[in-house]
Amino acid sequence: MGLISFIKNAGTKIFAKSEDKSEKVKADLILSHIKQFGFNTSDIQVVVNDDKVSLTGTIDTQENKNKVIVTAGNVEGIATVDDKIVVVHPPQLSPPAPEKQFYTVKKGDYLSKIAKEVYGNANKYNIIFEANRPMLKNPDLIYPGQVLVIPPLS
Repeated sequence: MGLISFIKNAGTKIFAKSEDKSEKVKADLILSHIKQFGFNTSDIQVVVNDDKVSLTGTIDTQENKNKVIVTAGNVEGIATVDDKIVVVHPPQLSPPAPEKQFYTVKKGDYLSKIAKEVYGNANKYNIIFEANRPMLKNPDLIYPGQVLVIPPLS
């Protein structure tokens, strides 16, 4: 939980530039954007205040929580995400996975370069790719300013 920073002028363009949208409309657009990736958002609330998104509610796994955060933050016009989502684990499941770190893509980065930096092995790029699906559809299509989930190695 906490405040995660993003690059305000990078990301998916879901707000039309020609229109001034209310913060309620922006929140609805961000929630729809999150839903398009198949996340269960029935317990997630989105509030937009200028360039800050606040996410509250509950979600099933830490993995899905991290993906929802980066999906909301990787929207053009959003600079920070205030994460107040609680992970709810049914009692029959094993203990929760550790929280994952985030990585902001820099100019010249590619997944194998990032994997070499964070894991010490460029061949582990697919771990990063899989952790960021369905937002990433191709491991070669990342852009500067995009925030990625970096899972711990098992």
